[in-house]
Amino acid sequence: MSDVKPALRLEGIVKTFPGVRALDGVDFEVRPGEVHALMGENGAGKSTLMKVLAGMYQPNEGQILIEDRPTIMANPIEAKHNGVILIHQELSLAEQLTVAENIFLGELPRSRLGFVDWKILDDRVGTILQKLNCDFGPRTKVGKLSIAKKQMVEIARALTHEGRVVVFDEPTASLTDAEKVVLFDVINELKADGVGIVYISHRMEEIFTISDRITVLRDGTYRGTLTTAETDEDEVTQLMIGRSLDYSRNESSGEFGDLVLEVAGLSCGKLFEDVSFNVRAGEVVGFYGLVGAGRTEIAETLFGLREPTAGSIRLNSSDVSIASPAEAIANGISLVPESRKEQGLVLGMNCRDNITLPQVGDMTAGPFVSNGAEVAIYDMYRDRLDIKAPTWRSLVGNLSGGNQQKIVIGKWLAMKPRLLIVDEPTRGIDVGSKAEIHNLIRELARSGYAVIVISSEMPEILRVSDRVIAMYQGRITREFTAAEVNEDNLVQAISGISGDEAAA
Repeated sequence: MSDVKPALRLEGIVKTFPGVRALDGVDFEVRPGEVHALMGENGAGKSTLMKVLAGMYQPNEGQILIEDRPTIMANPIEAKHNGVILIHQELSLAEQLTVAENIFLGELPRSRLGFVDWKILDDRVGTILQKLNCDFGPRTKVGKLSIAKKQMVEIARALTHEGRVVVFDEPTASLTDAEKVVLFDVINELKADGVGIVYISHRMEEIFTISDRITVLRDGTYRGTLTTAETDEDEVTQLMIGRSLDYSRNESSGEFGDLVLEVAGLSCGKLFEDVSFNVRAGEVVGFYGLVGAGRTEIAETLFGLREPTAGSIRLNSSDVSIASPAEAIANGISLVPESRKEQGLVLGMNCRDNITLPQVGDMTAGPFVSNGAEVAIYDMYRDRLDIKAPTWRSLVGNLSGGNQQKIVIGKWLAMKPRLLIVDEPTRGIDVGSKAEIHNLIRELARSGYAVIVISSEMPEILRVSDRVIAMYQGRITREFTAAEVNEDNLVQAISGISGDEAAA
């Protein structure tokens, strides 16, 4: 394989933005028929490098070579014509158009009279959707799809072209386990056809499952390329962040305070039924299950975003009825949502304003907001959460994923909750920031917060939780203490296998 000529090579790529050298002489290559993983912390330069490759950015220095031929990617269309296809991490779909219209946007097949040939369009798109095992059709409006299904539309769009190199940027961030299997099958088919794959992900288990080689960037510089079969997670982590990480599981003290939350027989239509559990002060309760098991819907119901159809909620030993997020906040509940960019942040606003947004009405001095009070709150949570931003004036959209997540957490901690719900706390975050968030969750519990963590990552749930609640199809199937839970019994529980069946 080492003698194979690269399908594409980047040499000495430099990319600067005002005040920032995002890429500093980076080399990278991908061979035909290989999956080359590109790894690094948020802000390391991975996405910037791929945007240079895809013609979205022009490098200040360096060159792109296709089969040893210097090539200028002036724009994404030219990159596509050169066989380079980028599947974006951020969804770039037109919500009001159909799946078919999105997939062939700008390239809709036409009849001899110039009208769109809907039959040809539907046939082409139907074939691609069938290959991806999608359960929606070409005429479905994209706005009606879940985030995971929208991601499959992005992937389908890339498969309409015969690419020399296909870049997958965090493709599984929103996919179910079943959808991941389909995606990996598609990647292996492309690989067998001689297509070079660049695969960007923070998920180590995916990297070691799908890749042939791994290249690591740190702070915009090239740190090395490893053969996947000859390395391990610790070596990759050392290259990424310059240190090893502690992956040990949380050892629960088992000593908690008073009951903060008591849920009895809670139901919400067909989303979840007869759910009962409690959370004490100083305790982290983890919810784990397949996508669609009802975990997020329970959080949204506790936060007043959904109306329960049965059951009761008690906070601090008092029955409560929560009809809106404002009532949830007034009762001491805060929710860090699963999608920080769509649900948790205003990306065009600065760090200070994002953190103080829920309480800005309480910081007025006459008709004006007190600037000093806002800055004081930002400074407090910047220091407490170790938020890395040049100043409070920095736009949140320019921060790394880990620092964006800390801004969301800081915003809701500033509301002084007794119960903090964190949904997918480390989605799309690098391993270094992920460890920081895990430590932060444990520290919050030690400070007396009652914490609910919802995650699709089993290692995360096992590491941070004092108790784990497993869900399957809208119902709680098992509840484990930290001492009882392990990967085997947790997988059985989220698959609908009861404790008695597992024992048998």
